[in-house]
Amino acid sequence: MLTALVIDDEQFAREELAELLEETGYVTVIGEAPNAIIGLKKINELKPDIVFVDIQMPQVTGIELLSMLDPETMPYVVFVTAYDHYAIQAFEENAFDYLLKPVNPSRLTKTVSRLHKVIQQSTPQQAISAIAPNKLDQIPCIGHNRIVILTTDTVECAYSDISGVQVRSNNQTASTQLTLKTLEEKTPLVRCHRQYLVNIKMISEIKLLENGLAEIITKTGYELPVSRRYLPVLKKLLGIL
Repeated sequence: MLTALVIDDEQFAREELAELLEETGYVTVIGEAPNAIIGLKKINELKPDIVFVDIQMPQVTGIELLSMLDPETMPYVVFVTAYDHYAIQAFEENAFDYLLKPVNPSRLTKTVSRLHKVIQQSTPQQAISAIAPNKLDQIPCIGHNRIVILTTDTVECAYSDISGVQVRSNNQTASTQLTLKTLEEKTPLVRCHRQYLVNIKMISEIKLLENGLAEIITKTGYELPVSRRYLPVLKKLLGIL
């Protein structure tokens, strides 16, 4: 039995698709989400085999969501859309599959059947690599009982601690479901320590310490460590010999 997560900002559409998936007898819907940000959190928590996601959603689209997923734990992705031009684009760019709203039960059955045939033969990354954007322009975060969307050029740094990955911007810190690896690969942030990333443009000063270590002071006065391993790389990026 395959497990699935349904992400759509329309409640009726979510419920209808969940019911149709259960009726196939091959899929168990283990969760639903009303937007991509909550959907990202549930993907990381529930680790479904398949994600059925609406393309056109507010703040973060279904395609942008793909960029935020960890490639090592990527589920299969099936787009659901009411717009033909989005569906055609997704199909041409090698999405695993797409469904047009309202979802046709027989069309859904074909999608589920295809999933059963290929799920043991290929990796989800192969199915979505062509459409996942290479760069992120925004980082979804959750802080103080609210959802915060941070543009990457305003982010000062990011780091991991016991509670997860934290992103600092404009003197405030919020949690994100994105991994440090994803942030390093798809944002301007660069590695300065095993647990820290920094925005080069936000560096005010680098204090050189003993034993090849260093400390970064950002423009807002925030301090973060630099390890021996990453100090030469950081100096090179800054044009320091």
